[in-house]
Amino acid sequence: MSYAGAAALQAAVYERLAGWPALAGVPVLDAVPSGVAPETYVLIGPEEARDASDTSGAGAEHRMVLSVVSRAAGFAGAKGIAVAISDALTGDGMVLARGRLAGLWFQQARALRLDNGALRRIDLTFRARVEL
Repeated sequence: MSYAGAAALQAAVYERLAGWPALAGVPVLDAVPSGVAPETYVLIGPEEARDASDTSGAGAEHRMVLSVVSRAAGFAGAKGIAVAISDALTGDGMVLARGRLAGLWFQQARALRLDNGALRRIDLTFRARVEL
């Protein structure tokens, strides 16, 4: 097992989302903002990694959660952003600074109303295979 590709995977995901045209103007963060948060933002959230080494070398399977958090009324806007995230990440061409991304796949989504309905959050779970 190796967790050595985790930071490179997060950096590649951040770069892809921050540069994706359909997400222009939507902040991509890796921590909940202090103070007044933007009305809508993408949060790079929890991650689990498991050994995926094989005879070709070390590797890990990462399950990462990306959340769309929004105070906007209704789920339509948040769902549009979630679709853009899925489009951005399931395409080809993401290069890691360390290791090789063998694949990245959408696993599941969960839409929630929080704070007595004032806040919407959509949690998207992706599975990534990193080879080192």
